[in-house]
Amino acid sequence: MGSSRTVRRTSMGIAAVLPLLAGALALGIPAADAAAPVPGGRTALAGARPAWATASADKGGTARTARVDARVYLAGRDPQGLTAYAAAVSDPKSPRYGAYLTPAQVRERFGATPAQVRAVTRWLTDAGLTVTHADDHYLAVTGDVAAAQRAFATQLHDYRKGGATYRAPTTAPSAPGALADAVLTVTGLDTAPHRATHQDTLPGPGAGFRNAGPFSTYYGSNTASSLPDAYGGKVPYAIKGYTGRQLRAAYGAGGYTGRGVTVAITDAYASPTIAADARTYAGRNGDKGYRPGQLRQVTPAEYTHTEDCDASGWYGEETLDVEAVHAVAPDANVVYVAGASCNDPDLLDALNKIVDKRLADIVSNSWGDIEANETPEIAAAYDHTFKLGAVEGIGFYFSSGDNGDEVANTGTKQVDTPANSAWVTAVGGTSLAVGKGDRYRFETGWGTLKAPLAADGTGWTGFPGAYTSGAGGGTSATVRQPAYQRGVVPDALAKATGPAPMRTVPDIAAVGDPNTGFLVGQTQTWADGSVAYDEYRIGGTSLAAPVVAGLQALAQQARHLPIGFANPSIYARYGSPLLHDVTDHPLGAGRELAVARNDFANGTDASDGLVTSVRSLGKDSSLAAVPGYDPVTGVGTPAPGYVDSYRLPFRR
Repeated sequence: MGSSRTVRRTSMGIAAVLPLLAGALALGIPAADAAAPVPGGRTALAGARPAWATASADKGGTARTARVDARVYLAGRDPQGLTAYAAAVSDPKSPRYGAYLTPAQVRERFGATPAQVRAVTRWLTDAGLTVTHADDHYLAVTGDVAAAQRAFATQLHDYRKGGATYRAPTTAPSAPGALADAVLTVTGLDTAPHRATHQDTLPGPGAGFRNAGPFSTYYGSNTASSLPDAYGGKVPYAIKGYTGRQLRAAYGAGGYTGRGVTVAITDAYASPTIAADARTYAGRNGDKGYRPGQLRQVTPAEYTHTEDCDASGWYGEETLDVEAVHAVAPDANVVYVAGASCNDPDLLDALNKIVDKRLADIVSNSWGDIEANETPEIAAAYDHTFKLGAVEGIGFYFSSGDNGDEVANTGTKQVDTPANSAWVTAVGGTSLAVGKGDRYRFETGWGTLKAPLAADGTGWTGFPGAYTSGAGGGTSATVRQPAYQRGVVPDALAKATGPAPMRTVPDIAAVGDPNTGFLVGQTQTWADGSVAYDEYRIGGTSLAAPVVAGLQALAQQARHLPIGFANPSIYARYGSPLLHDVTDHPLGAGRELAVARNDFANGTDASDGLVTSVRSLGKDSSLAAVPGYDPVTGVGTPAPGYVDSYRLPFRR
């Protein structure tokens, strides 16, 4: 079936790594498509026709015998009630706040009924489609184009998109009117991008990477005195990589350890060495050792698209996420739930496993795609899962992206998805300065300009240099502003895409800059063919998301109850001393900041020489971290007192 392919968020600071209401709290939802005519007696499945399927791109009808694989997602017995209940239990001002349901209660109250499943199955099979899988969330079907056209009362045509040809419906697909309350949406009628069908096995560890020194052990501990000035003075070398002790001190962990809380992590694939790597890393870097069963993996029966998705590249993502959560919340249980590929249907399956069995309280997700690639039906399927999780007291945290406003990456200013959902906590990134004695000094928004050392060593070529990466953020073009952002997000941001206020990203932030990043340890494959463990510094909002997830585990321990969908609680703390109000000039207006950095030219050793550069901090494309809410750091980063503030009902 057609599906969007997600990208990882990890950044080593070189090239970007690529593969992907009703009730007490009214939340933003994806904006509806323009109404489209459907045959009488039928109900349009909103959003199931992609925006790129235009008349000018139409190449004519798809062959009637071509194969179609699709998913028909089920709305359940009370979708409006699900939305209202999810909002109420997440709102500290609601009398239902914290009145979570068990998975069995959720199925009983909001799940699809057997009669709905039978009726949807009959509709699809009567049209000539074959149901190959059915669960509480969707029916998977296969058949030819002719059968799909009969089922959904639309024509399927081929369209040009980005130099390739993909299939899509010409009009909004529809379902029989009698099934309007049973069917949420359909995915897979369009085929962008193409999805392979062969089954694969996982490759071994990916190619090795090491950082080159000199390093700072804490911010500013080692000045690059032999290198040229930048911004009127000498700058420090980049740190070797922060550890859990430094991050816990910087963000006010106190005595909390996450005991009694379970954090889930989703990514594609599963590292075959994660258990050994995590144990080795903890032992070498002062983290508490793992208890038996504290870290476990939940994997699919088989994997797909390992070449398309660069499966071994995801091992580093899992490694970062697991080691960062444990470093911040050393007593929390960690369950890694692997997607069978980097495609949306498989990542949705991973999220649904967590919800169906309530495997965790908090879910950290360091993957996503640009909003332009998110079709409305996929957004609806994700939101349905996020709402089910909210009703159970599960909070989802998504990295906001590593390409700033995305203009340099895509040519268009936009946010990333699923971080754009109003039902998740979008996590932005900062450059973090932890000083001597693990003392928090300052943060800037994460945004990097890079200038290489001149050939004669006397200056920096093109200083301050070119944009390389930064925290994703901005204003959604598709999701309306949720209530928790009203009165916090300035109108200039909320209405940046039009007259209606829209969802802005991120919500909160933590360290993400790879130049002030986190030390991780991973088994890798080296140039001589050996496979061995080593450590390196890494960053990205892939780091920020598990750091915030770990901090939320500490906050949940303080509360002694699940926090669930956290945004209403996070925004309630906006403007208080519990959050660092991060700006790009923390040392004063006009005081610019940078670090010096050496990299191995070949990524592993000095045999091919070093590349020296200066990296400016707080330069995130067109985005800026300013006083108050901003599109780089949201409401800010957790400060001492933030974690403990969940111990009692929050009052200003």
